[in-house]
Parts: sequence; structure tokens; C-alpha cells
Amino acid sequence: MTDSSKGVRGISAFIVEKEYKGFSIAKWESKMGIKGSPTGELVFEDVEVPAENLIGQEGKGFVYAMQTLDTSRPVIASQAAGCAQGAMDLAIKYSKERVQFGKPIGTFQGISWMLADMATQVEAARALNYQAAYMVDTNDPRKSYMSACCKMFASDVAMKVTTDALQIAGGYGYMTEYPFERMMRDAKITQIYEGTNQVMKLVISRELLK
Repeated sequence: MTDSSKGVRGISAFIVEKEYKGFSIAKWESKMGIKGSPTGELVFEDVEVPAENLIGQEGKGFVYAMQTLDTSRPVIASQAAGCAQGAMDLAIKYSKERVQFGKPIGTFQGISWMLADMATQVEAARALNYQAAYMVDTNDPRKSYMSACCKMFASDVAMKVTTDALQIAGGYGYMTEYPFERMMRDAKITQIYEGTNQVMKLVISRELLK
């Protein structure tokens, strides 16, 4: 905050090097999923940052932060679609190998229809994500709207597909020996960061009502 009297227009963006005196990490968090990505609490105690570390223009920090979301939300949607695709691939493999009543479980209508639903959802999420990414690349005026759409849809698909994949694997899916439970835990964060899916609905509806 470089000028508190201006509210969000008084926020500026700076690069803070980790070697600066006063900067530290208080603790590393223990998370439910995405454990391959470390998350820590950042602490700033009287950290001095040189003026040349200003990003862009003074007072535009909040604007820059909001603009990055148009780009980062399709990235989260890509993560979600990839997680869903991986879970579906494993579910298909498992349903071909697992035999019950003398037949692979994938031949049973209950399982085969689940796989069909999963495939349709994944394809739709990927297509929406490509559309949003194209809009970001071309600076389409609807990019904020489509970025929110793809992030919300793909993350919901990831949660649904990973849960269904675990269900197909049955008791084995619940075991940490198999990757299904990890994929389900990893999928959950995509509904939360870069704006929760409830926030995405606000963004989408506001764009519609402009």
C-alpha cells in the first residue's frame, strides 16, 4: 500500500527478493492435496524494498493482480482437465482388468455409462479451456468471462470425474496404494484457488449483466 488514502488505487506491486533482510517463512503448511507444491506462510518484518523493484506504474498493483487472473484461471482449468483425464484413463484400465462374474467390470452397463459420462465431461472441459486460452492470447474483451467459465466448469469436472474413478475402483480406490484417492484430493484445490467457484459465478453473472 503506497497510498492508503486511495484504497485499492493506492496499492502498488513490487518484487521482493527472498534474500532481503526481514523476509522469512514462518512455517510450511501440511495440505490435503497437491503435496508436490510447497505452501508456506510468508513473513515481512520491516523489509526495505528499493524503488526500482516497482512493477509497472505506482498505484496499479491491484489492477495487475486482477488482470493476471484472466491468464491464470485457464491454467488452473488445464490442471483440472489433466487431473480428470488421468483419473479417467486409470479407471478405464482398471475396468478392463478387474473381472467380476466372469467379465471385465467395464462391460457392465453401470460402469460403462459412468465412463461415457466422464469422457464427455472431460472433452467439454478441455474444449472450453482451449476457447478461454485463445481469448486470452487474442486479448478478446470476453476473456474475463470465459476464463471464469472454464475454471469453474473444469474444476467441477475434475472433482466429479476423480470421485467417479475412485468409485469404479471400489475398495482399491480408497487405498493409498492406488492413485485414485490422491487424484481426488488434488482435484479439490482447483475448485478453491484463483477464486473459488462461488466467486467464478459472481464474475460470470456480472459479465452477463454488464
